[in-house]
Amino acid sequence: MNTILKIQTGVEWTGDRLYYIDQTRIPLEVIREEVGSLEAAEEAIVSLKVRGAPAIATFASFALVLSLQKDSSAGLPLGDFRRSALKNLARLISTRPTAVNLSHAMQRMRQVIEDPAVSSCDILLELLQRKAEEIQQEDKDLCASLGRLGNELIGANARIMTHCNTGALATAGIGTAIGAFYTAHGANKNISVFACETRPLLQGSRLTSWELDRAGIRTVLITDNMAAHIMRDEKIDLVMVGADRIARNGDTANKIGTLGLAILAKYYDIPFYVVAPSTSVDPSIGSGSEIEIEERNPEEVRRFRAEQASPPGIPVRNPAFDVTPGQLISAIVTENGIHRPPYSF
Repeated sequence: MNTILKIQTGVEWTGDRLYYIDQTRIPLEVIREEVGSLEAAEEAIVSLKVRGAPAIATFASFALVLSLQKDSSAGLPLGDFRRSALKNLARLISTRPTAVNLSHAMQRMRQVIEDPAVSSCDILLELLQRKAEEIQQEDKDLCASLGRLGNELIGANARIMTHCNTGALATAGIGTAIGAFYTAHGANKNISVFACETRPLLQGSRLTSWELDRAGIRTVLITDNMAAHIMRDEKIDLVMVGADRIARNGDTANKIGTLGLAILAKYYDIPFYVVAPSTSVDPSIGSGSEIEIEERNPEEVRRFRAEQASPPGIPVRNPAFDVTPGQLISAIVTENGIHRPPYSF
């Protein structure tokens, strides 16, 4: 599939150096930045320079390894090295509380850190790097599976609506929902994608439209408040989005605005699909009411880039995610298959 060769993943690890594509600069420029410290990695995640739940998990895993390389070379005792590793791990987890992929990856790294069979700092660091590389490769493989399975829900000439960004920038592979679009495009299904701009940070207009246009997929950009009109007048066939956390009952947290699309899709009898790896499923929570919703800086709403867009100091709500009830979701696609309601993960 030639289309897949055109994707731009957001995170690169070379064995001793960590790089990321600054997603806040796209589409004006594609800037590759090197991570020089744990603090720089934290800032990159919090500021959404690195974003997308699977990409954050991969990036944080390598950032943890990078943060420990200096400690290893400094000759710390193994006990102190482990304590430093756990402290850095906790800092990385705290950067984005809603996306469960990050905590899943950090739990796997924690198991390596706490393994009593490890006898030296050098061995522990090597094992952590292997685990991070494993997490990255697994996500690549998951994305390929999600693309194949998601493609099964996309018919020829389908008109698809999507929200936020679920592409290669957000993962280690071809993406989740957008991975399905790449696969459908490669199968010559002649799809059209209507990408919601995704306020307030415009991940849809800046990232999704950029990715899909580069891949040669017919893409129409719309503002979020056009969704109902476009669903009705453009005869949308399906809505397909990603997920940051999925509860056992299928309630799904995704970028703010997803719930509104699900309600509209229900009204217009349009299938609403979620495509996400099983690492987005959190079996520890029974429903979406237990999902912590990140509240972000109000200046993201008060301003548009450098321009003031509201009265200074006006009260603002800025939840980064909302929760779509499982009963509004026609199917949830993971690498394990296409799951239909009632959900029980």
